Amino acid sequence: MAEQGSGGNVIAALASFLIAGLGQLVQGRLIAAAIHFVLAGVVWAVSFGTMGWVVHIYSAYSAATWTK
Repeated sequence: MAEQGSGGNVIAALASFLIAGLGQLVQGRLIAAAIHFVLAGVVWAVSFGTMGWVVHIYSAYSAATWTK
């Protein structure tokens, strides 16, 4: 992935919006991907399926604005 706003970051952001952490995985950030994925699962479970979208949006934002 090149720089903030690049096509790769847009793809990563879309992937993270669908599955939290997937965009970070695409960018090669394994620990961040695991944290986002687990956090989304926990928030979905604790909030009974109502607040997990917040983690997905943050995960997409994180993937879109990441620079090396």
